[in-house]
Parts: sequence; structure tokens; C-alpha cells
Amino acid sequence: MLEQMGKQAKEAAFILAQLSTAEKNQALTMIAEQLEQQADRILAENAKDIEQAKQNGLSEALIDRLLLTPERLQGIANDVRHVISLADPVGKIIDGGTLDSGLKIERVHTPIGVIGTIYEARPNVTIDVASLCLKTGNAVILRGGKETQFSNHILVEVVQNALEQAGLPKFAVQAITDPNRDLVMQLLKLDRYVDMIIPRGGAGLHELCKQHSTIPVIVGGVGVCHTFVEESADQNQAVLVIDNAKTQRPSTCNTLETLLVQESIAAEFLPKLIAQLAAKNVKYHAKSTALELLKQAGAEVSEVTEQQLREEWGSLDLNVVIVKDIQAAISHIQEYGTQHSESILTASQSLARQFINQVDAAAVYVNASTRFTDGGQFGLGAEVAVSTQKLHARGPMGLEALTTYKWVCEGNYTTRK
Repeated sequence: MLEQMGKQAKEAAFILAQLSTAEKNQALTMIAEQLEQQADRILAENAKDIEQAKQNGLSEALIDRLLLTPERLQGIANDVRHVISLADPVGKIIDGGTLDSGLKIERVHTPIGVIGTIYEARPNVTIDVASLCLKTGNAVILRGGKETQFSNHILVEVVQNALEQAGLPKFAVQAITDPNRDLVMQLLKLDRYVDMIIPRGGAGLHELCKQHSTIPVIVGGVGVCHTFVEESADQNQAVLVIDNAKTQRPSTCNTLETLLVQESIAAEFLPKLIAQLAAKNVKYHAKSTALELLKQAGAEVSEVTEQQLREEWGSLDLNVVIVKDIQAAISHIQEYGTQHSESILTASQSLARQFINQVDAAAVYVNASTRFTDGGQFGLGAEVAVSTQKLHARGPMGLEALTTYKWVCEGNYTTRK
């Protein structure tokens, strides 16, 4: 089964790589329109996934990731239209020149080929990935989690129908909807046809892909994100940023998980934070001095464990750690961070610069919420993933991250001396 899917994807990728920008945009326009026209069918299938998730006892955070509403579905269609509006990187000359030999040489963006994407309870990823891959001339094989089985089936059907209406091969977008875990392992070994694997999910999924794939894997998406409140920060503004970073949509990978507060302002600052978040039902996790200060201020707090400092909550839970100074904050991030998104709130330009220079993360913020680490927010369109590795792509992966390049060399019957 997977061998056939791989072969079909490879054949589709050959056709996609030759399309003009206008042809690709036409297909994307049809996909956006079909998402709107088929909204009732899509939402009905999504409701089946939600009901099954509740029966299986999935967490509220996972159910929120899985849920499609009319507003979210419209947002997904709008994201497709935004991808249409973005510049097509394929065929773009990166750099080049003429050598002493007379050989003209250029580096040109080209599609990667076939992308395999493995993800969990996010049906929006189905469309985000499909639209970005199509815009860049790549075919894609999608493998969503069993909890998105009904949603993914209808979404891929809608996309394939739109592709056929546009006169393009429907196998440019395919999905493995069988929940059999063995199929994931088979996909990871399909290096004859698949050129890159992009996992989107928890740490376990990324580890599985790294260990078993014979195809290059983009690592990322696990966000144990920190915000450090330095003693010179505007405390009234700081609590607003923390509120946004923690509570706007707590199930995302760019959500704040651990708040670092400088020791010198902790007693003054933490009561302000609790007052700001009082209506949001945030649960706190801390130890020693931070635990006592939170208790004194009337917060719901429990003792934080070493393991909790290393994992995403994906919920309205927040770790609070008091640190002596910026160096202690950076050391904590080095130990517990996942190289995703880290922020400092400060009035000091020199300390901001130190934080930028010393913190190793895909995105580093000064006086801003970590929630901005997102392809749409960065102006890249719908993202295919957030990479925390250092080779090929880092941070939100938009269109250019789904291309490679080839050296195009033109001569006049030129030979090497």
C-alpha cells in the first residue's frame, strides 16, 4: 500500500515541479473555495472525532487541538488564500555570477520532491501542509493521528477533488488514514520515494522519527518556552505579556511553560501576576521561595517536579522559578529549554543583547510574547512546522524551507583547464 502511495507521490511531484505559479495558485484557490463549500460535511466529520476523543478520555488540551469550528475552518481557508498571495520561491535565483573560466553559475530554488508529514490532533495541519507543499511544487503524504481519522479523510478528499478540478494529479496530496502504527514505521523507511519527514507532535513522536527514519527528519515542535522577568522590566506591562503567552491558546507549542522571575522583584511581582491571571484559572507549580510567595498571594500552587520543568503542559498550568540574575535565567533555559522560543522582559538594552547572544533558540524575544513564533505571524503564511534544529531550516518553516536548490551552470562549450 505505502509503496504504491510513494510511487504515486513521486510521479505527482514530477508534474508539480514543472507548474507555473499561476497554475499552482489556481489549484489553491479551488481548495480554499471547496473548504468553504464543504464546510458542513467537514464539521460533521470533525464532530465524530471530537465525540470519539471524549469517549476515549483525551485531555481538554488535545480536544482543543482537534476541534474545528466554523471560525477555525474559515481561518484555514483564509490561510490557503494567504499562501496564494506569497511569492513563489521556486525558480528564484539565490545568487550567482560568472567564473574566470567563463562559466555562468547560479543557485536556484527547486522543490524538495515528496514530503512525509506525521502529526497528531491538529486537522488544520492537513491543509497547512498541503497548501505549502503545493505552492512549492512538492507532493505530500500525510499521516495524522487516529484521533483525526474522520477529519483527515474528508479534508484530503476535498483537496483531491479540488486538484482534479484544476487538472492536477490528485495523488499530489495523499493521506494514510489507517491508524495501524506499523504504517508509520513503513513510511519512515520509504526513502526510495520520500525526500523529507516532518513530524509535528510531542517529544515521543520526534524521538520515534529520529530513531527509525532512513529519511532526513526535521526536528522541532516541542516548546518548553520560558519568559524571564528581569528586575528593570515594567511590571504592569510584563503581566500582560505573560497573560498573552500563557493563556491565549495554551495548547500550542509556542505557549509559555516556565516563568523565570528575578529574585530582587519576586515578592513584589508575583502578587501582580496572580491578580492579572485570577480570572483565567491558571494553576501554578513552584518550589521553595516561589512556592511560598505564590501561596501567600492566594494562588493555587503545587510543588513542581524536575520532570515537569522539562515537559510541555499544553494547558493552563505554569511553572514559576525564581532566579538570582540573568545568568541564572540563561543557565536554566540551557538546562530545560527545547530551543524553541525564549523571551526576556527588561528595560536594559545591554541585558537584552546578552540574552539574545547567549540563549540558543529558534526564536528569541525581547519585551514580547513567545506566541508570535508562527508562520503566519512571521509573514511566512501557514507554516509546515517549527524547526528547532540547526541544519536546513530553523524556526517557523514557510515556503522557502520546503525548497532545496540546484546549481545551474551555463557555458559556451566550456571545458575545465
